[in-house]
Amino acid sequence: MTTSSTQPKTKSRVSLIGVPTDVGASHRGGSMGPEALRVAGLEQALRSLGHEVFDRGNLAGPVNPMSVSKEGYRHLEETAVWCEHARDAIYNSLNAGDIPVMLGGDHSLAIGSIAAVSRFCREKKKRLVVFWLDAHADFNTPDSSPSGNIHGMPVAVACGHGHSRLLSIGEVTPMIDPSHVIQIGIRSVDAIEKIKVVQSGVTVYDMRQVDEIGMRSIVDKAIQFASRPDTHLHVSFDVDFLDPAIAPGVATTVLGGPNYREAQLVMEMIHDSGLMRSLDVVELNPAFDVHNRTAELAVELVESLFGKQILSRNPVKDFV
Repeated sequence: MTTSSTQPKTKSRVSLIGVPTDVGASHRGGSMGPEALRVAGLEQALRSLGHEVFDRGNLAGPVNPMSVSKEGYRHLEETAVWCEHARDAIYNSLNAGDIPVMLGGDHSLAIGSIAAVSRFCREKKKRLVVFWLDAHADFNTPDSSPSGNIHGMPVAVACGHGHSRLLSIGEVTPMIDPSHVIQIGIRSVDAIEKIKVVQSGVTVYDMRQVDEIGMRSIVDKAIQFASRPDTHLHVSFDVDFLDPAIAPGVATTVLGGPNYREAQLVMEMIHDSGLMRSLDVVELNPAFDVHNRTAELAVELVESLFGKQILSRNPVKDFV
């Protein structure tokens, strides 16, 4: 689909924060994700929409030791340190009045981004809502995780379940009310994890619901829940949310995900809501990609989140 770059009604200050690590994942390569997004033209794309963009470079942290799981966690300390670095950079960005865009890296880093946004929202008396766009529920704990990889645990940690080292990354436990987490696109959940998710209070729209009632209806329900003047919406976009037919550049592909047009609709509707104030883009793995195709698609979708449309129009009038 060819879209036109239309100027947003209000320009935003956007901070790009690279967090190049894959310590929370099974496969190497996610550490190259931030650079792939830069090569795909993310900064220039957002500038073309009229936003003021600052590339803050990459954070530094521990190397990936590629060690085995210990007591149900793999690379616990290394992951925690990376999450703390992400937390601090994102919190500082929010306080500067920017929209932080975390360029991952694996999805364990969302422990850090949600910790930052949670603290900011408490201080500003904002209501935090998270849209979790992912193939996986990421609600594992050591007793349910087959691998001990922490990228399968960030939602559980944010909701108050997990090792004290990870919980301490946030100032309070839980970092977010589980009922304020809305997951879309889920289609891979481990056996014990299924029970935990159902009992947690998290709202899950899996791919069966997408098939039955449609993506527009699901996103509309999510936006209706989030639509209050005091809401800070954090969007955590795992690239494996997308069907691998259009996005092969991830290590954890799961068949049956949203297609190109469904994914664009999600992003366009979130933009039209005017609610998004922070964003993760994670799990892009160039080692599995084809000519940076997935990175280029991810950039297109981020453009839609920030206001790129087919035509310049009033979204409210269009749907009356």
